[in-house]
Amino acid sequence: MLVLTRKINEALLLEEGAIRIVVLGIQGDQVRLGIEAPRHISVMREEIVEAQAQNQRAAQSVSPDDLASFTTPKAPPGPGPTPKSR
Repeated sequence: MLVLTRKINEALLLEEGAIRIVVLGIQGDQVRLGIEAPRHISVMREEIVEAQAQNQRAAQSVSPDDLASFTTPKAPPGPGPTPKSR
């Protein structure tokens, strides 16, 4: 891991300048970063990526037989209420 020190408004450049990360502010133990990247590059928080991977693993662990109970056809609804005549 490369560890760098940056001050507010100082930046890091990645991929020959295609990605720019700027320190916008520091408050206590939080650092605000601005990220400029081409639209085709996905920028996501690590905890979101981990949650998506966990959800994917959970979805893959369900067997087709388990899903069958959710896809069995239901009986058509019975007749509705009859209208009242006046």
